[in-house]
Amino acid sequence: MEIKIGKSVVAGNGKLLLLGGPCVAESEKLCLEIAEYLIGLCTELDIQYVFKASYDKANRSSISSKRGLGIEKGLSILKSVKEHFNIPVVTDVHESAEVPRAAEVVDLLQIPAFLCRQTDLLVACGKTGLPVNIKKGQFMAPEDMAGVIDKVRSTGNDKVMLCERGTSFGYHNLVVDMRSLMTMRNLGVPVVFDATHSVQLPGGLGNASGGRKEFVLPLAKAAAAVGIDALFTEVHPRPQEAWSDGPNSLDFQQIKETLIQVKAIHALNS
Repeated sequence: MEIKIGKSVVAGNGKLLLLGGPCVAESEKLCLEIAEYLIGLCTELDIQYVFKASYDKANRSSISSKRGLGIEKGLSILKSVKEHFNIPVVTDVHESAEVPRAAEVVDLLQIPAFLCRQTDLLVACGKTGLPVNIKKGQFMAPEDMAGVIDKVRSTGNDKVMLCERGTSFGYHNLVVDMRSLMTMRNLGVPVVFDATHSVQLPGGLGNASGGRKEFVLPLAKAAAAVGIDALFTEVHPRPQEAWSDGPNSLDFQQIKETLIQVKAIHALNS
């Protein structure tokens, strides 16, 4: 199934798509820097691109963790990136009340994994008519995402994508079962692999999440071999300074190496 995102990007058309950017929209300057680099890289590699950043991270490990700039400032930055580069943008939404405001700016709405069964949130996203990327909950079997899809489709909106980001068994770790990509694709939707959140160590730093970014590339390559429509990665030029998810974010050189290898494997399935 093909899903149009913005004016020119099409998920599920056989051409690899990158959803990439910083975990949090820390500043307009940073987001423009990352978007400019990724646009150039994706153009060079012939990969479709959607800029990703969150205006709020409502599920941080600690009450003292930085959540973001808030919906108004965050959406203003996303709008700036969108208009400056003429590219589509995606962001997370956490509550039904946020959805109409976010839908005024973004081209793709994203449901965080912890919220993938929240009926009111899914229905609110569906009613916008925008495409919706739903991350499979760390607690969900892939086949059970059929019910999640149905909640969005109940609004008449069939533009649904599903994203794999690992399964949690506690003890600060996530495990990726690559079979889930096939299972979810068989539900009739494009599938996304979240390569950077899949190597998170939830709560692994005590009051914050850690990460094992050395596993991003091998997992992304494995996902491409199984078959994906899009790759999701968090990218930051200086991960050690990132407000959120620095331990599993890729710097510019790392995302370049990852995309080159993933694109080559993805081409074998196209």
